Amino acid sequence: MKKDQLNFDRRSVLRIVACLGVAGAAGLFASERLRTPGPTPATTPPARPPAGGPPPGGRPGPTRPLNASGYRLQPMTGYATPVLRRTTPPVRTRPFLEVSDIGRAMVLTFDDGPDPRYTPDIVRTLRKYDVRAMFFVCGEMVPANRDLLREMADDGHVIGNHTWSHPLIPALAPSRIRDELGRTSEVVEKVLGEAPLWYRAPYGAWNRHSFEIGAELGMEPLAWTVDTLDWTEPGTEVIVRRVREGAGPGVVVLSHDAGGERSQSVAALRSYLPELLNGGYRITVPHR
Repeated sequence: MKKDQLNFDRRSVLRIVACLGVAGAAGLFASERLRTPGPTPATTPPARPPAGGPPPGGRPGPTRPLNASGYRLQPMTGYATPVLRRTTPPVRTRPFLEVSDIGRAMVLTFDDGPDPRYTPDIVRTLRKYDVRAMFFVCGEMVPANRDLLREMADDGHVIGNHTWSHPLIPALAPSRIRDELGRTSEVVEKVLGEAPLWYRAPYGAWNRHSFEIGAELGMEPLAWTVDTLDWTEPGTEVIVRRVREGAGPGVVVLSHDAGGERSQSVAALRSYLPELLNGGYRITVPHR
């Protein structure tokens, strides 16, 4: 979703979310057990302005593990496309934030696409190093980029749901939330034959209705650990430094392949991806 299509700026979004009482998000999903933090507020804080990430705040504090449900989330151990089974997950109260207990592994995620200007370069770079990533797509971007979406899926990347038009979820009625998530799942399923199993709230602004509706649609909520803030166009080296400094086992990195001028994000990936691999990190994607 392009920034010039939005009629509010970063401060406006943050003020709106603050008024709605959106609180912090945290969570963990693991290869052998699922861990989630303790008592949960109804909503979580905004992640970013149009086409961006959350206000800088670093990595989350420690969370208290609870008993896992029988619903398992497992990272890919190879590069074969996972078998996706349509199941109904539990209704979460916070999004997952990290992958744990899988050694030196990280997850790279890209929001707002697919965009024919930048997504193909990101896909080519990932292909060069034979790694997979997660792409949280906006439904309105899919109809004009069906072939690109198929290429992404054919390469083994996980396609997630980022709503249809990138709205502020807590400001919507439940029927609108259902429409935003449902339309996007439908268009992805129509193109790929499988609906998304993961979703991410725009701005990182979740609420109880989004968790309930997401679960009804068979999706799990995924946030992030490291926000590159690439939507601010801080410069390629700044983006690379943020990934480098935030790298660690289980980290989920947030970047963007659309929503604005993303050439810095493309260039940064070319730099930090080989660094991560040379540093012993395995770039993986989760599946159920």
